[in-house]
Amino acid sequence: MTQRSTRQREVIRDVFRTSDRPLSTQEVLHAAQVHKPGLGIATVYRTIKLLSAAGWIDTVRLPGLPPRYELAGRPHHHHFYCNHCGRAFEVPGSQPLLDALVPSGFVLEHHDLVLYGRCATCALATA
Repeated sequence: MTQRSTRQREVIRDVFRTSDRPLSTQEVLHAAQVHKPGLGIATVYRTIKLLSAAGWIDTVRLPGLPPRYELAGRPHHHHFYCNHCGRAFEVPGSQPLLDALVPSGFVLEHHDLVLYGRCATCALATA
């Protein structure tokens, strides 16, 4: 990042470093406020914009939902969205499975895969 580092930005970076799933802006705010109580949403938006421009985080787009963000450079994966709690999770990618779906003679150039349902915690709570 070319901008100076601040305590607020460092706390937000730590939130991404310690998260094992994509986070919404509100999730980043809530997690960061644990360590920096006065942190505001405008600072989170500005920092996400800076981190994204620097290639430090990637945007995760889920159809019809606000974007999520995750550390850049993670191995190929897909996403699972819990319809109950609204959290997104990483799901390992499987190229052989996708290759089997492509019709003979076709060339796969890009794909997006999002699974929808209930996460393990929500499934247990509603069982």
